[in-house]
Amino acid sequence: MENKLTRRKFIKTTAFLGIGMSFLNCETAEVQQRQGRTVSVSSNNPAIQFSRSRCRRNCSGCWDFCQRTTGVYQLPTPSGGDACVQCGQCTLFCENSALTERLQYQQVAREISNPDKIVIATTAPAIRVALGEMYNLSPGTNVEGRIVGALNQLAVNQAIDATFSADLTVMEEASELIQRLETGNNPLPMFTSCCPAWVRFVKLFYPALLPHLSTVKSPLLMQGALVKTYFAEKQGIDPSKIVHIALAPYTAKKGEILLSGMNSAGILYGNPAMRDVDFLLTTRELAYLFNNGRVNFLQAQDAPYSSLMGTGSGAGMIFGNTGGVMEASLRTAYRLLNGENPPAEFFNLRSVRGLDNVLQANIDLGKRRLNVAVVHGIHGAKSFIETIQSGTQRFDFVEVMGCTGGCIGGGGQPNVLRMDATQLRQLRMNALFQHDANKEIRLSYDNPQIRTIYDEFLGEPLSEKSKKLLHTTH
Repeated sequence: MENKLTRRKFIKTTAFLGIGMSFLNCETAEVQQRQGRTVSVSSNNPAIQFSRSRCRRNCSGCWDFCQRTTGVYQLPTPSGGDACVQCGQCTLFCENSALTERLQYQQVAREISNPDKIVIATTAPAIRVALGEMYNLSPGTNVEGRIVGALNQLAVNQAIDATFSADLTVMEEASELIQRLETGNNPLPMFTSCCPAWVRFVKLFYPALLPHLSTVKSPLLMQGALVKTYFAEKQGIDPSKIVHIALAPYTAKKGEILLSGMNSAGILYGNPAMRDVDFLLTTRELAYLFNNGRVNFLQAQDAPYSSLMGTGSGAGMIFGNTGGVMEASLRTAYRLLNGENPPAEFFNLRSVRGLDNVLQANIDLGKRRLNVAVVHGIHGAKSFIETIQSGTQRFDFVEVMGCTGGCIGGGGQPNVLRMDATQLRQLRMNALFQHDANKEIRLSYDNPQIRTIYDEFLGEPLSEKSKKLLHTTH
């Protein structure tokens, strides 16, 4: 089989994803419904954009998906504002790419070519089992090393792994959960906060639940704060010269990186204009970036991540799956509560794995038992919240992901129209769980780089410095 993928073949085989195309005709005002039903995309939406010239208005695919599956389109919000949660799921079902992420890959290409900038790229777990689909590789193919090799070809200065900051998220989140359980100072259940679409959904529709959200930042925002503080100090780099690029499977992160408080490093250094993450490229955009830079991804040689902030545990890897944050956090919560590693079943916690919209379990953490739940998909979250508010069920800890399947089904992943969506997500999910199973270190607590950063820089979970850099308010 011929391995070379020419520019012509690349564009031909992935044209339905809009690769390499310019959005010069993007809508400058909110889309109006005409003959067919289309979702409304505000002109200032930081995550999603619309091209009128590509829209088949009799299609109504985006409207149908958002109305029936995501369940937020045209819902009234308490503030009367835009109801879009920026999940980007509509872009996965738009056959003509009229709806797509707000593209930034050409800006990133310019930053890479700027000799005065130091470009650091962070890769999220879920992109490594999906990017290969853009090059006709089988869903679930792990292309982690090839991604780093291709980034090196583009002259990105260093590539680091978000599984490191996922481990850090576990340490902070598990510690926060235990603190809530033991002190009663914050309400239960504690909801996870690493999915920006979910957090935005709560802000828009259920603001009374905001105190229930964990205060920890998402892994990529934690990574950004540390890239421009700890990483910069260790590498002897002026943080103002760093351009931090996050490579991720979701579109909502494009909005999250612009939120208030996501400039912790800048605040620490007295330069609040400096953002922790400068650009967010989706999985699709990463392919556009490689193609734009004439990088033949299929021929890229595997390369390792940076030795600093480049190592994550298996627990950090499964963050990309629905239920992964729950499982990873419970492993460490058990360790923190009991002073010993959890039993073997915590490393294949079947009660919180799977593609059911809602999973519930009662978990024995040794010193105490927890009622937990895992929810994925905004529509499922809406129904679940209403169940909690009715008082019929009580939970201690709840993981919510806005996209079906979690990050592996994110709105910035390759298009799902080529095969059964459930099968595709399952293949990606299986690949991340297998990666975890093959890891020597499967507990965030045991990651030596996590121990080092606490010893050298952060002190301990929930320390003053940790709260300044790794936590936020909602």
